[in-house]
Amino acid sequence: MSIPRPVKTDILLAAQDHGYTLDDAEVEAFLRLSDGALNSYDSVDALYQSHIAKVAPQREFSRPEAKDNSHRAWYVQTQIKGSGQGPLAGKTVVIKDNVSVAGVPMANGSMSIDGYVPSEDATVVKRLLAAGATIVGKSVCEDLCFSGASFTSASGAVLNPWDKTRNAGGSSSGSAVLVATGEADLAIGGDQGGSIRMPSAWSGIVGHKPTYSLVPYTGGFPIERTIDHLGPMGRSVKEVAVMLDVLAGADGLDPRQKKVPEHTDTVSTLHLGVAGLKIGLLKEGFNVPGVSQEAVDALVKAGAAKLESLGASVGEASAPWHSGVAMDLWNVIATDGAAYQMLQGNGYGMNFDGYYDPDIMAWFGKNRIKHANQLSATVRSVALTGHYSLKNLYGAYYAKARMLVAELTRQYDEALKQYDVLIMPTIPFVATPLTAADAPIEEYFVSALDMLSNTAPFDLSGHPATSVPAGLADGLPVGLMIVAARFNDALGLRVAAAFEQVRGPFGLPKQG
Repeated sequence: MSIPRPVKTDILLAAQDHGYTLDDAEVEAFLRLSDGALNSYDSVDALYQSHIAKVAPQREFSRPEAKDNSHRAWYVQTQIKGSGQGPLAGKTVVIKDNVSVAGVPMANGSMSIDGYVPSEDATVVKRLLAAGATIVGKSVCEDLCFSGASFTSASGAVLNPWDKTRNAGGSSSGSAVLVATGEADLAIGGDQGGSIRMPSAWSGIVGHKPTYSLVPYTGGFPIERTIDHLGPMGRSVKEVAVMLDVLAGADGLDPRQKKVPEHTDTVSTLHLGVAGLKIGLLKEGFNVPGVSQEAVDALVKAGAAKLESLGASVGEASAPWHSGVAMDLWNVIATDGAAYQMLQGNGYGMNFDGYYDPDIMAWFGKNRIKHANQLSATVRSVALTGHYSLKNLYGAYYAKARMLVAELTRQYDEALKQYDVLIMPTIPFVATPLTAADAPIEEYFVSALDMLSNTAPFDLSGHPATSVPAGLADGLPVGLMIVAARFNDALGLRVAAAFEQVRGPFGLPKQG
């Protein structure tokens, strides 16, 4: 089908946006040039349809009834059986709904994508099925995944499994809840500001943000290419480690994976314990004025003391930019980057050599305008602030922030030369009450993003970080976060396994 051609008003609007002044003769000349150039677009479309485009497979799915979705965590349910053998044979896995499962609708928590049906599985889905897992559905996530709380999804708030009046954490909210309640053994989560680790912490499960680029993002809906991560979530460290070994490694399609080394076996080192290891309590991750809760800090420090009883040494580490500066960098990169790539670039953006999904780009491009007023306040704030910045500051502040990330990364690397791992609370406070969908915009925005201070910096630096339940404060789960050197995910998970063992059984949510 031929692409619609521009008319005079289209050329004049484009000229105005670029600052050009055109007379009628120039407009007509540019219209003729555009018509000729768009012949190539027609040709590319035909070639894509004949050489690359796939037809979505027929896979059965169902939308759960409210009585079967008491925490509002399911988007759709499926029974897609894997190979029947492999390290995940017999395991059920739920996929965060920003990740493509062929033949199954997705929404990414948003009316702007709701109903889109991918034609190809994401790489992580292919690897899970090849490893014997059964995909049991898609989990609700926050609107375009831009929230650390669990009340921004177009389908409604996801409820904390320990207290339904509170946040489950976001944006992998449904994934965490379905694992915590036992409705799935394992889950895929996504993490750009802490969205694997934060819901894991508040829902009382284990979540691992891998080293940046270790797990291919191919088939995940992007937010910002320099901070996009996918990773495993489960009820035990060993399950998460097994899943990581299945997911990790380059796929030849994801441009984030230019420097990924060959992944080694994570599971085989889990039993080695912590004797002789140096553990650094990151000073700037504790006692944050106006943010940290004493009970949370105390639980995490007590957890470190348990590791000390196993033969590790514990001291105080420091990365001065972790407090305050790191969040300033993240705010600029996430705002400008998401406005440029996710919104103006319809998810994928341009200018990289790798996998694109043109179908979802077109679907989202049309529907984000159609449903613009239904987007969450967090997404709309990014759109408006990012548009202002890109239009008036020309992307220069994004560039400044990216250049400064090297110093933040250096500080963590220096701390990790002194200590084998760093420990701090995943979130400095326990799960907060759910915010109403019609709350004032400022309240809505702050309560959706006020919990990122310990997690988001490691999306910038790329270090692997694991959240493991430390215990309960006021009857609510607290996460202990372990950070290791890049591509030393195995060490972080080894420390997490030792802590899990010395901590003892964590128990199930009080209300299921």
